[in-house]
This record gives sequence, structure tokens and C-alpha cells, in this order.
Amino acid sequence: MGEVVGAGLIAHVPTIMLPQEIRMELNEGKDSTLVDGLERLRKDYFENDDYDTVVVLDSHWATTVEFVVTAHERRHGKFTSEELPRGMSGVPYDFIGDPELAKLMGEQAEKNGTWITPIDDEYLPIMYATINLWEYLGKGLPDKKWVSVSICQTATDEDFLRAGRAIGEAIAKSDRRVILLASGALSHTFYKLRDLRKHEMADPAHIFSDAAREADYERLDWFKAGDHAQVLETMPAFQKVRPEAMFGHWLMTAGAIGEEACTAPGMMYSDYENSIGTGQVHVWFPKPEGGFPAAKDVVLSRD
Repeated sequence: MGEVVGAGLIAHVPTIMLPQEIRMELNEGKDSTLVDGLERLRKDYFENDDYDTVVVLDSHWATTVEFVVTAHERRHGKFTSEELPRGMSGVPYDFIGDPELAKLMGEQAEKNGTWITPIDDEYLPIMYATINLWEYLGKGLPDKKWVSVSICQTATDEDFLRAGRAIGEAIAKSDRRVILLASGALSHTFYKLRDLRKHEMADPAHIFSDAAREADYERLDWFKAGDHAQVLETMPAFQKVRPEAMFGHWLMTAGAIGEEACTAPGMMYSDYENSIGTGQVHVWFPKPEGGFPAAKDVVLSRD
């Protein structure tokens, strides 16, 4: 029987891919704590042999009529970002996938009232919300499998939870020890082009609004306390400050680790930082004693 052995809300912000001297120029002579946090996460968790597969809930991969999971035996090539080619150009990547687990995710979707389609097309695009994390956490670890799951842009909070339940049940039916990475931000509103260069520093004073910053801090307090129920209960209020990808990357993770039944406390692996208005942070949830609660085993209609 498979299990989730760790989960994280992890920032993939493009500045982590810049050379250190440029990062420091943008941040008043200081480096981003997001970089150090990823390096420590790799040492503490990703360089050990306690997991088989990393599942990235990719907030940059938007699909429309279904969730999609990568089902390739292997993905390799070079990545240039359509959004920021100046900072991410020709980045090589090479990792094995987990088509067996991807197939299981698809098989568990219908009983949870949703749709997850495994796709192994060699030309399927890859996003930097996956590449950037693999660069820090997976590169040089060739035996670890990596798969990505899309964010369905027509989904509601409930749809994301249903997809997460299907993912959790698929993991349980497998023999895989899995790390879940919710790759994305908290609040996520950018400054406009003529203003954004005034707000590139990591200081949270540059978060787009006081309301967004306070909402982010509130959820970080709940995460650190293991109060996942409160995070879920207050999603309508959080949506007002526009979390990245409707916070689908975290909602799917929550669905896979028991939702409000999960009380695993989070460990801060970075400071809370600004990135041109958006709230960025690494929060890691180690496997609690006894494991994460099982995904809800419920049969739902498609309505």
C-alpha cells in the first residue's frame, strides 16, 4: 500500500533561477531565502531514499475540461519559458516519470466525481512550476520519478478537493511512497509594468495590498499550527485576494492528505517573501506519526 511521505507548499518564483549576483542586485544586496530553503529541503528530504515519486501540482499548467497528469516513461529536453525567456532559456531537464501511478489517478477520478486524464504525448509542454523545483530538488537524483498534475481553470474549490482525493486514493492503491509539491504562491497579484521594478525586493512590505499580506500571514499561522480545517473553511475569503491558480495547487494537496482531518503542522523553510506583489514561501509538512489521514473515500455524482 502506498502513502504520502511528505508535502509542501513550495514557491517556484522565477528569481530562484537567476544567478546569485543578480538575485542580490534585485534585493538590496541580500539573497532570497527561497534559494537557501530549497537547498535545505533537498538535503533534509530529497537526497534520502524514503520516497519513490514526486507529484507536482503545477499552478502554471492550465487545462480546461479536465485535470491532466503526465504519464511519460521519461521526460527530457531543454526548456525556455514563454513568459520569461530572458531568465529561463535552454534549461536542460531529464527525469523518469511514473505512468503506472498516473494511470491509477485517472482510474480513481470518476468515483470522486471528477476527471483526470493521463497523457504521455512526447510533445506535451512542460512548465517552469515543475522545472524550477526539479532543478533544485530532483536534478542529479536519477532514480526518483517525477510527474505533474495540471490545474483545471474551470474548477471550483470542491473540484480541486475531488481531484486531490482521487490522487490520494491512487497513491494508496499503489506501492509508491510519494512527496506532493504544491508548486505555487499564496496571494498573487502583480504590480503593473511601469511600477513593478519598484517592487522587486523580497520585503513583504511590497506585497500588492495590505489585505493580501494579512491573508497570507493568517494562513501561514494556520499551516504552522496544523489547522488545515481553518484554511479550507476560509477559502471563499482567501479567493478575494486572488491566490495563484485559485489555490488549486494546495487544495489538491489537501484533498490527498485528508483535508480538515489533517493536523500536520508545517515547517517554514523560507521567510515569507514578496515577488513583484505576490506572496512566496516554502512550507513543508513532514509525514506525521501514523501517516497522513486517508483521502476521503466518498462516491459523488458528476453534478
